[in-house]
Amino acid sequence: MNKTILAIASCLAVINLSGCALTTDRIALQYNQQQGVSQIPGAGNVSVNLQVVDQRQDKSKVSSKKNGYGMEMAPIIAIEDVAITVRKALEQELQARGFQLDSDAALVQIAADLTRFYNDHKVGFFSGDAVADLNLFVTVKSKKGDLLYSRQVVAQGTEPNTQLMSGENARLALNRALENGMKSLFDDQSFLSALMSTYASKSASK
Repeated sequence: MNKTILAIASCLAVINLSGCALTTDRIALQYNQQQGVSQIPGAGNVSVNLQVVDQRQDKSKVSSKKNGYGMEMAPIIAIEDVAITVRKALEQELQARGFQLDSDAALVQIAADLTRFYNDHKVGFFSGDAVADLNLFVTVKSKKGDLLYSRQVVAQGTEPNTQLMSGENARLALNRALENGMKSLFDDQSFLSALMSTYASKSASK
């Protein structure tokens, strides 16, 4: 009897986790700005030029559905270009701290190369996990081209105990990975100091 129940439970888990595995999902990623952020004194005098480049090897999708056996099926596609999504997240956090965005006469340039932004559905026995990874290489340069900061930002986001390996669960995990990545970057005082150093240099030269 126990073996029968176990077999039925296993079959149900496979069916639930598979979902509509053959249908492409298109998801709208959304960045939630950090709460309780204060403007940095003097940041209003720092103009920033921001460039985000998508360097991912596979730009066609941000995840894949899987069947209950862990085999990849239909793709999960982001409606918006992911480089634009990442750029908007960076812009929101910069503006929240008082920095000005300028594409022409900026004091400082931020370049961000996106090398990975992908969710992998992990198969479990009764449920799975959606696990998303973000990998972003960030550099800060002065207007003259001097390197002020460089760092590889690596972050992860998870939607645990999923019953469907779907676009919606991938979306939640990807959103969290992006939020965790932005938190990691903007909590780095070396990054903020690099941005502010251009204003200090300009003030000292007057």
